[in-house]
Amino acid sequence: MARLRAPDGCPWDREQDHLTLRPFLVEETYEVYDALEDGPTAQLAGELGDLLLQIVLHAQHAAEAGVFDMADVYAGVVAKIVRRHPHVFGDVAATSVGEVVRNWETIKARERLDGATASARAGQREALVPGAFAGLSRSLPALAYAQEMQARAAGLGYDWPDRLGVIAKIAEEAEELASAEDQLARKEEFGDMLFALVNLARKLDIDAEAALRAASGKFASRFARVERLAEVDGIQLPTLGLEALDELWQRAKAEELESRSQVVARS
Repeated sequence: MARLRAPDGCPWDREQDHLTLRPFLVEETYEVYDALEDGPTAQLAGELGDLLLQIVLHAQHAAEAGVFDMADVYAGVVAKIVRRHPHVFGDVAATSVGEVVRNWETIKARERLDGATASARAGQREALVPGAFAGLSRSLPALAYAQEMQARAAGLGYDWPDRLGVIAKIAEEAEELASAEDQLARKEEFGDMLFALVNLARKLDIDAEAALRAASGKFASRFARVERLAEVDGIQLPTLGLEALDELWQRAKAEELESRSQVVARS
């Protein structure tokens, strides 16, 4: 990477900085996320390599600025692993997953507090939300951001005792959305209902982000079947009414279910 960034290296790499590289980091992260659907494949190896390249690029920029280098990145990761696993590298007892998670959250909370205190003492620009949400990246996808925020609040005892309370809250928010009289109110109430739905996902131990991506993928796949059926029938989708479109949708759904049953039968 140093060679690419050298004066006689790559013009494109020399022009990049942390901010111009940021979109590529997001893109490569999501490509890894997508590749994970198929398990440990050659594609996943390639995508992990692309993501690692972005990490090395940022470390090289930091090294040139005299801030840190890849060795510091490695050392930081190792130190964090040791610090957050006192039941492995220290004398803390943890014989169950629940105990490990509780210890982990306690250590993370202490780290967030220490980090926020250090930032304040250094006079740095306020980048952390104080308290329970310190260190929670606002760059996270909105569903993941909301779910992590809810999990942190729940860790401090602010949580519904069971899923029924959340379901009732969703119904309440739906009623408020239905009665909203202007666009600003509708936007606020829709956000509240979506936040409550994410909370239900958390209570059900479902990753809201992954669930929505899966639902979107299912919709895209089924709609592609609808388009194919329409093409076979020699019709144009824009010319169809909702009833005819729904009929194609049901045919596509039936095809999908039949295809799944055949896969199960062969397995």
